[in-house]
Amino acid sequence: MKKEIINLVDIWKVYRLGPVDVPVLKGINLSIETGEHLSIMGPSGSGKTTILNILGCLDKPTEGQYLMEERKISTLSDDELSEIRSRKVGFVFQTFNLIPQLTVLENIGIPLFYQGVDEITIKEKAFKLADIVGLGERIKHRPSELSGGERQRVAIARALINQPILILADEPTGNLDSETGKEIMDLLIQLNKEGKTLVVITHDPKIAGYSQKVVRLFDGEIVDEN
Repeated sequence: MKKEIINLVDIWKVYRLGPVDVPVLKGINLSIETGEHLSIMGPSGSGKTTILNILGCLDKPTEGQYLMEERKISTLSDDELSEIRSRKVGFVFQTFNLIPQLTVLENIGIPLFYQGVDEITIKEKAFKLADIVGLGERIKHRPSELSGGERQRVAIARALINQPILILADEPTGNLDSETGKEIMDLLIQLNKEGKTLVVITHDPKIAGYSQKVVRLFDGEIVDEN
């Protein structure tokens, strides 16, 4: 039986611009179950990135409660949030965010390096993931020697190495051609079928069409959920 691992309860995010308060999120209520594939859609300025930042513990809500595995996240310190990011969340960004000087294997292993894991363990896990995403023969290459699709595969492997409970993908096909984008989505969907909880931020209805549930944002509010 699936259980809820994420709960956003009446989440508000308000930015102070001079004397004016600007609400970006307005009372968001959202639950995500283990193994769910959810897409969040909306026009520019609707609050998609802000929700991503809160879900990924990159930012805190101004008001409301964020629960991850029943733990109150919104009240944690910055150090505690950093610890959760490194162990519970995997990020896949539109711009890949790879380190140019490092090889495929080293880029994949970066999260474990920052956790202080020993080098042999990092290499073993990174090589296994490189193989899973189809880059087993490219582990010594650097990002500049890879195609866009290959770079995104590195990013996906990197997102998986800490065995996260949640994968957050922000426009994961935005910098890719349609064929390569489909390959990346097929890979993410396969990971979801294997039990990974996947949240995709997208403006593309085709990408949202892969998911089990679509949440639509407008002006900081959820206007549709199906």
